[in-house]
Amino acid sequence: MHIITAGSAPRFDLPGVEFTGYAAPSRGCDDLCAWQITVAPGLISQQAHTLDHDEVFLVTSGVMSLSPEGQHLTEGDCAIVPAGSPILLSNPGDHPATAHVLIRAGFTAKMADGSAVPTPPWAS
Repeated sequence: MHIITAGSAPRFDLPGVEFTGYAAPSRGCDDLCAWQITVAPGLISQQAHTLDHDEVFLVTSGVMSLSPEGQHLTEGDCAIVPAGSPILLSNPGDHPATAHVLIRAGFTAKMADGSAVPTPPWAS
């Protein structure tokens, strides 16, 4: 068994988004990745991306959107993004939004322009 305490979970920052890493191959889980995102108020990702596996978002606070169409998700909502669907993260609210994210380990990602994205450190 591997236990990752709140204080020991690694944190990674991208502009407007903090990632807190939990399950990943480097942290004892070969098949599944899990992390938390905290999205700054007013954030709109510059470019959509796609993944080659389904990704699950469980919103725990605030308001966020995952699609270019902009459907808002709030606390308690769950979004399942099928493999190959574009994800464009935004937070239209006035407060940070958080969600737990789950995906199969070993996924690959591409930006909307077709460029490959290396495996991020919160999922490696």
